[in-house]
Amino acid sequence: MIIGSGIAGPAAAMALQKAGIDPVVYEAHTTGADGVGVFLTLGSNGIDALRTIDADAPAITAGFATPTMDIVSTTGKALGRIRTSRPDANVTSRTLKRADLYGAIRDEALRRGIRIEHDKRLVDAQNTGNGVRAVFADGSEEYGDLLIGCDGIHSTVRGLIDPAAPAPAYSGLIGLGGYTRGVPVDTRTGSYRMMFGKRAFFGYVPAPDGEVWWFANLPRPAEPARGELENIGSEQWRRELTDLFADDAGPAAALVRASQEITPAGPMHALLTLPAWHRGRMITIGDAAHAPSPTSGQGASLSVEDAVELAKALRDLPTIESAFTAYEALRRPRVERIVKQAARVNNNKAAGPAGRIIRDLVMPLILPRLANGEQSRQTYGHHIDWDTTTAAPENAGRPQP
Repeated sequence: MIIGSGIAGPAAAMALQKAGIDPVVYEAHTTGADGVGVFLTLGSNGIDALRTIDADAPAITAGFATPTMDIVSTTGKALGRIRTSRPDANVTSRTLKRADLYGAIRDEALRRGIRIEHDKRLVDAQNTGNGVRAVFADGSEEYGDLLIGCDGIHSTVRGLIDPAAPAPAYSGLIGLGGYTRGVPVDTRTGSYRMMFGKRAFFGYVPAPDGEVWWFANLPRPAEPARGELENIGSEQWRRELTDLFADDAGPAAALVRASQEITPAGPMHALLTLPAWHRGRMITIGDAAHAPSPTSGQGASLSVEDAVELAKALRDLPTIESAFTAYEALRRPRVERIVKQAARVNNNKAAGPAGRIIRDLVMPLILPRLANGEQSRQTYGHHIDWDTTTAAPENAGRPQP
């Protein structure tokens, strides 16, 4: 039983099916995630993971190649360039609308005969010894051999596994974005420009059809109350953002002012570390277990990697417990390193006057080494070999918490 039909859920279902395991996906909403969110980058590592289960083509078709990011200061000073793709030219990071990625992965899962049931909001689940009993808000119950929580950063499954699990932490930033035509930019198609502005962070990328896709991260020390951001209309955001970026070099203010669409704003959260990823026959993957802030550009990619690695472990190891343990030992060091890196970048986005000066002096010195060296290769060059066997955990047979 897979809870959640976002990105991780259908990806996990396809990987499990490839491993010879029968999955069913349960989604809380009446429909899929069509129209939800702005846009994202699926890293070359995420595309490579989809390729492992022969599911990369729909996602590639839905997006456009974005192999680099240029980082600049409020004055337009170049701070460095980040390569966001593997050296292998056949695997290039892609930018696409979040809804298009949801749709591409979901439709491919349906094409393969995977069952996705809607209006199934999980409210409770218990290990039964030889399986899991899931209870849904409509009063129905389902039973399965195991339950995989792919239900996102505000996961229900996470709390059922560990009622004391930490809540996602507010990053001190709110995010929103939009789409603009008719404003010239000096950046080539598919190349991101990221600006540490004087009062907020701004990023944009020209799409092949001439539209410019942009996003903004605004420092807000106090987390907005529920409903507070939803009550702010697009025209108010247009005025506020235009004012925030008025003193920065580059086209940020003009892109906001001329935007045909400004998407709803939301607080940016992250889940830095989760003590318990699994208990009994229940496990969380993707954002439900380790949610990097959107700054990482790795949320979707890590979710797909998780799906493939978990399916491999369940295929290769004799018990669910040993598979879960091996999977966590394999994944936790990688994902927590990326989550922590993103948190450090968030701190730079909200830097004060003195912090901005230090950042702009130091970043050109350290960014080339961090962004284009071993750290970048570890992130974007990650490859999962489906034909290798997942190693049994060293503590197999020992009691697990």
